[in-house]
Amino acid sequence: MTNPSNPNEQDPRKTTIDADSGETVTEAELTQAETLTEDEDADMADFDPSSLDPSMFAGVQEMMEKLQKADDLERENADLKGRLARLAADFESFRRRTADDASEARNKGTADAAEALMPIYDDLSRATEMGSADPAKLVPGMQNVMSKVLNVFEKLGLQSTGREGETFDPQWHEALQVVPGEQDDTVVQVFQLGFRMGDRLVRPARVVVSRKA
Repeated sequence: MTNPSNPNEQDPRKTTIDADSGETVTEAELTQAETLTEDEDADMADFDPSSLDPSMFAGVQEMMEKLQKADDLERENADLKGRLARLAADFESFRRRTADDASEARNKGTADAAEALMPIYDDLSRATEMGSADPAKLVPGMQNVMSKVLNVFEKLGLQSTGREGETFDPQWHEALQVVPGEQDDTVVQVFQLGFRMGDRLVRPARVVVSRKA
């Protein structure tokens, strides 16, 4: 609709629907809004960043860089948290597997040691029965059992120490008494046999040591 007094001028009373807001606006309001948008676009096109105050422009740039760094740090922090969570889960799984393996190894070691000692129990039982009928047979039977025990210890990795004639070694021996003898630091009597496992002392041998007068 045109203005009767001016055919080229739009009738300000004519209305239309704004496509963006859905509101009813007049042709005059729509024309004014289009004019303002064109003016703003022209202002942006004419904008020259170099016209800003250098210190202000530098401050804006610094702020933008800090914001970018903050975003980078936030992403890095999220990534580290994820990696830490996965690492914690892996460690917990490893801890459970290690505990299970250690428990299984202990149980197997105990079962193996018990199985190795079972024949010795059988020999002791037989030696006791024979000794009851004939005491003279008891000593040979007990000696046989002691020999089997030492064999079992050897299979378990134990080595005996503290035999008569050995040179006294405080690392493996405990001297209970020193007596005169033909040689210095020689084991002449054993009260209790000792055992070691490699370089680790399990039990010291309790011995009597000789010393030249």
